[in-house]
Amino acid sequence: MATATATPPAGPKVNRLGLPILDYRGGKSTLCAGCGHNAISERIIDALYEMGVEPERVLKMSGIGCSSKSPAYFLSRSHSFNSVHGRMAAVATGATLANHTMLTLGVSGDGDTASIGMGGFVHLMRRNLPMIYIIEDNGVYGLTKGQFSATADIGSTLKTGVINDLPAIDTCALAIQLGATFVGRSFSGDKKQLLSMLKAAISHKGTVMLDVISPCVTFNDHEGSTKSYKFMQENDEPINEIGFVPSFEEIDVDYDSGQIVDVPMHDGSSMRLRKLHEDFDPTDKINSVRALMDAHEKDEVLTGVFYVNTEKPTFTDQLHIVDEPLGQQAESATRPSKEVLEKLMNNLR
Repeated sequence: MATATATPPAGPKVNRLGLPILDYRGGKSTLCAGCGHNAISERIIDALYEMGVEPERVLKMSGIGCSSKSPAYFLSRSHSFNSVHGRMAAVATGATLANHTMLTLGVSGDGDTASIGMGGFVHLMRRNLPMIYIIEDNGVYGLTKGQFSATADIGSTLKTGVINDLPAIDTCALAIQLGATFVGRSFSGDKKQLLSMLKAAISHKGTVMLDVISPCVTFNDHEGSTKSYKFMQENDEPINEIGFVPSFEEIDVDYDSGQIVDVPMHDGSSMRLRKLHEDFDPTDKINSVRALMDAHEKDEVLTGVFYVNTEKPTFTDQLHIVDEPLGQQAESATRPSKEVLEKLMNNLR
């Protein structure tokens, strides 16, 4: 008599590299329950998994603050460096130049970037360094009890009732003006939009700057805050709907008819933007900055891809860096000889 054989249990779902999503996760979060930063970490995990990026090919960079703890919660198998406060941009620049074959992903905060780290941020943006720079923006210093940061909107209030009387720094407008080649803003609570933006960011060759509004549930999620869940849900004004098709998938985007902009990415992928603001052109730098300034006057929070330029050379292109990573070359190839140094010094005398 024949006996039935049990069907073996199905294995975990894997991506195109054969890796399960577990390989893209990190440690257990120690941030507050409901923190927007945790939602951003989840989208980073999803994007890298779905794009089939090898965890070992990623450089995770951060500074100091709640946001800078986030890299501990994704990609435990990648390379990571937690720098001092405000210095993530400088460390990321050095690491990227040492090995430009890696995907550099930096996570910073609004305090870490727009105050003590502003000098480094400015120069990273103008160089068009090939990296993804994510600002987890909650408008306060979460680790030091919720004081206003430089991105807090004028007129917004703290839980204590203190009113902010200083204008906010718009990191998106600043990044566009300085030279970043992919600039956007999203909301940690908008999973679809943020995931599409991160996938496109992975395919972009140049500086990607994403400002992600990420409510602080402990210090800045109350009535009067312009970085709260409620305020974003009521005042979010998307300028485009974002679809992304990786180079390894058939192009099939589920958009209704309307004005559509297709942006070919560097790896053959395609980002498709359906205009929600009919006069908005994400390839027009001046128009992009104007749209952000107009939104401030209307108390709107624009989200979407504001600016994209796939033609501008990157910093590594401009430096004509050789294919083999500098960090892996022999000292004899990277260190000038004594004779060369003496000749140089003689020319300077």
